[in-house]
Amino acid sequence: MNLCAFFRLEYILNVCLLGSFFTLVTAQEAYACLMPELGANVEAVRRQDFFVSGAELALSCKLGYTSILGPRTIVCTENGEWTGTNFMCIAKRCPNPDPLSNGELQYEDTVYQSIINYTCHEGYTLSGPNNAKCQADGTWSKSVPECKPVSCGLAPIPKFGLISYNKKIQGNATYFGTFGTYKCLPPYVLFGNTFAECTASGTWTQTPECRVVTCPPPGNIFKAYMSDNDERYYNFMETVEYGCTDDYRLEGSFQIVCEKNGNWSEKPSCKAPCSIDISRGRILYNGKKLWIGDFEPNRVFHNDIVSVYCLNKARNCGYAVSIQCIDGTLKIPECYEEPSAVTYSLYSGSLPSEIKQC
Repeated sequence: MNLCAFFRLEYILNVCLLGSFFTLVTAQEAYACLMPELGANVEAVRRQDFFVSGAELALSCKLGYTSILGPRTIVCTENGEWTGTNFMCIAKRCPNPDPLSNGELQYEDTVYQSIINYTCHEGYTLSGPNNAKCQADGTWSKSVPECKPVSCGLAPIPKFGLISYNKKIQGNATYFGTFGTYKCLPPYVLFGNTFAECTASGTWTQTPECRVVTCPPPGNIFKAYMSDNDERYYNFMETVEYGCTDDYRLEGSFQIVCEKNGNWSEKPSCKAPCSIDISRGRILYNGKKLWIGDFEPNRVFHNDIVSVYCLNKARNCGYAVSIQCIDGTLKIPECYEEPSAVTYSLYSGSLPSEIKQC
């Protein structure tokens, strides 16, 4: 029976017992390499505890990673150490994801195992997966989903009304973002929202009503005539026109309209003319200086402006003071002094209207 023992020294002495004699043999020391420590995401083709001098070990990347630099193989040297390498493994990268129409993508990176989360804007619902993962082969696990608009169906239409949409409608389907405009058939009047909208909740905004609106006979006004004297009820938006008789002037709109609340718009009024309450003197009217005796008829219309002349006694000069006719009233200013008949007839050149003006 052979019995052998091995010792690791500077030199190894092998002693073997064979039969009845001894054989002494010396040999140079030989070192072994331990399994190397590998970088992140790097793996060896094979794994074992020890490798003999000269043994090669191939390196590769874990699933989902790709290699850069090199070399890809290391060798166990005679002194029990592995040869050097810059071999590294980095995560594979997926392509930038396509945009999500009417939605948003949330992600931090596009490398292996990164996750994209998909959300839709208000009024849209997600059709497809709500996330995707970057896979080991550099592709995304799921394709980009769709954000489909919420469906509302056709808008309800009030009795005696109609609706026109902002886009072409096919079948009975309408979607978020669709708008409509309501109208009522004459003589009905719309009460409520003029515009309709398919909302994010899948419902339409509140439907208006179509009602009949009439106004009672408007009646005449003082010193006026009407374009229509029929004693009847008038429909919404019907009109009646007014004019004034004699020298009266219309103040306000000549036309009134039957409004949505069943009342007429504000009526105008006929305002009276004014007479100039002086007997002797000169006036300024419509850019002309006139003696009051020559002013026939003695009348100015509502809102007209006329001037009379006052005397500045300190400076001995005349000045014109404007006064306005307001519905039959023309107030003569306090500074005006009517001349005597003698002064007016014989010394008219000394009147405030004739002397130097201030």
